[in-house]
Amino acid sequence: MYAGVESGGTKIVCAVSHDPEQLVARTSFPTGIDPQAAVIKMAEFFREQEEKHDEIEAIGFGSFGPCDPNPSSDRFGYVTSTPKPGWQHFDVISALRDALKGKGLSGDVPIPFDTDVNAAALAEHRCGAGRAVDCFAYFTVGTGIGGGALESGRLLHGLIHPEMGHIRIPRPASEIEAFDGVCPYHGDCWEGVAAGPAIAARWGERGENLPAQHPAWDLEAAYLAAGLHAIVCTLSPGRIAVGGGVGLAPGLLERVRPLLLKSLANYVDSPVLLERIDEYLVPAATGADAGVIGAMLLAEQALSEK
Repeated sequence: MYAGVESGGTKIVCAVSHDPEQLVARTSFPTGIDPQAAVIKMAEFFREQEEKHDEIEAIGFGSFGPCDPNPSSDRFGYVTSTPKPGWQHFDVISALRDALKGKGLSGDVPIPFDTDVNAAALAEHRCGAGRAVDCFAYFTVGTGIGGGALESGRLLHGLIHPEMGHIRIPRPASEIEAFDGVCPYHGDCWEGVAAGPAIAARWGERGENLPAQHPAWDLEAAYLAAGLHAIVCTLSPGRIAVGGGVGLAPGLLERVRPLLLKSLANYVDSPVLLERIDEYLVPAATGADAGVIGAMLLAEQALSEK
């Protein structure tokens, strides 16, 4: 049996399963500002599931970032320079191992660690919109903007991990007045002007409460097209899937597609993009559990490699 943790900025989801696509049990609770208390809840849930079902052989962990997923790093398993109160520079994997030792689970169970959006990208590639696509990119647009990508079935890493939501993008011509952005680090980066909190700050209302004809959505589409232009030109993915509460807003991708094509101006000369844009830029398919499913896929991979 595999276990998975999706640790997001707002809530944490834990699940167990013998098949990552079919959950045996699932729970969620607020992330909060006390990471040690959150880790104890994770360990208690996993102990209960072992008593009810089967031994847990690996635990995949997808975390909000920035974090350090490099196994050779001294800070592997840390949440690092996050703006999330209480979680800065917290060694979440060591804390989870310590909590597991007191809960009847093996302290040396494999715990692969990656970003929550990389885990979701893995789930979309295996079970959702990225099936059979060699180079695939996934984005979540919600409380923040995050991106994950796979090349030949392997997640993309580097110095730490991709932070695609914090790229700089040009201001759309349709923007009437300058907006400072809400990112505490970069102000008007992509996330700072196009994630959910930016919509609320700009318009005084959450996106889900704005009608489809509201001008916010044309501006949001322009921002997403500008960011995706950069992604198409740098990663050249074979398909892009978009999820998240904002990203899956009704009609949004239909507005983004023609703007993306106009921005690229026929420079990326591929029939997949130019003739079948509705099959190229698609909604995510694995739903709200993409992150925790992906975390269990990380566990499955780690156990296979072991």
